[in-house]
Amino acid sequence: MKIYLAADHAGFELKEKIKEFLVKENHEVVDCGAYTYDPNDDYPDFIAKAAKAVSIDPENSKAVILGGSGQGEAIVANKFPNVRAVVYYGENDSIVLLCREHNDANVLSFGARFISEEEALKAVRVWLTTPFSGESRHKRRIKKIGDIERKLCTK
Repeated sequence: MKIYLAADHAGFELKEKIKEFLVKENHEVVDCGAYTYDPNDDYPDFIAKAAKAVSIDPENSKAVILGGSGQGEAIVANKFPNVRAVVYYGENDSIVLLCREHNDANVLSFGARFISEEEALKAVRVWLTTPFSGESRHKRRIKKIGDIERKLCTK
C-alpha cells in the first residue's frame, strides 16, 4: 500500500516527522510536498496531488495530509472521487478507529496547530492498522456516497 503525504507550511514539520515514522515502519511513502518550508505556499497545490493519487487507486493507497487546521486540506481532498477524507485533532483516537471501520476513510487530515506529534503518530498507526468492517450498512452508505459522486461528475 502506498501512503501519500502532503502538507503546506503549517503542516510541513509534522509531515516530515510522520514520513520518518512511516519509513521506519517499512511503508511505501510518496511525498507530494511541500518539500521545503515556505510560509507563502498554498495547501491546495500539494493536497490535490495526494488526493488525486488516492482517487486513482483507492484500493492500494491512502494519504495523510496536513495544514494549520486540517479542514481546508480535507475539503480539497474530498473534491476527488473515491476519496473519503476525515480530520482528526487528537485526544480520542476512537474517532480514527470509527472512521476506518465505518467510513473506510482513505485520507487522514491533521490540523498541525492542534495536535501533538505523539498524538499524530498514534493516530496514523491506528488508522493504518484498522480495517474497514465491511458491514452491509457501511458498504451501503459508502456506495451512496459513490453514487452522489458519479451523478455530480456526469452533469
